[in-house]
Amino acid sequence: MKDRPSISESEWKIMKVLWRKSPLAAFDIIQLLAPEQWHQNTIKTLLTRLVKKGALAADKYKNLHLYRPLVSEEDCIQVESESFLDRFFAGSVQPLLVHFAKQEKITPEDLEELRKILRKQKK
Repeated sequence: MKDRPSISESEWKIMKVLWRKSPLAAFDIIQLLAPEQWHQNTIKTLLTRLVKKGALAADKYKNLHLYRPLVSEEDCIQVESESFLDRFFAGSVQPLLVHFAKQEKITPEDLEELRKILRKQKK
């Protein structure tokens, strides 16, 4: 887990843009995040942070920097889910599932999907 960077909530928005399409210049990222109403300097700061963390590469092309992810969305989700489980459920999935079941957040379709996953893991 040490080689996968921890990404803040704001940085996630930038990463999601780049996971969908990359490489992109800062201007393109700014345009795609325009509905978020962030100042362009904020986006540039976040891009710089993500490069320093090793989550993004900034490749020079003419007078532009083209940004591309160096980590997959799946790897980042893994880091965040492990962190979440550690913080709230002592690293155990069972109390998490019990919590959601008690809150009626698990649909019958969700339960069936979990059963399928568990059957595959038993094999």
